[in-house]
Amino acid sequence: MAQPNFQYEKRQKDLAKKKKQEEKRQRKLDKGKTPSDENPDSTQVEAESVDVEKTE
Repeated sequence: MAQPNFQYEKRQKDLAKKKKQEEKRQRKLDKGKTPSDENPDSTQVEAESVDVEKTE
């Protein structure tokens, strides 16, 4: 009877764990960027409207 390959199973578990941690880290980074990305856009629109008013 063949013996189970525990090293292979452990390696697969470790890879799955690292992948999950990397996805979680990436979600946190994306979550941190989203609010900061929205704010510059709104200030840019406001700045453009101010420039338009000055030229008129």
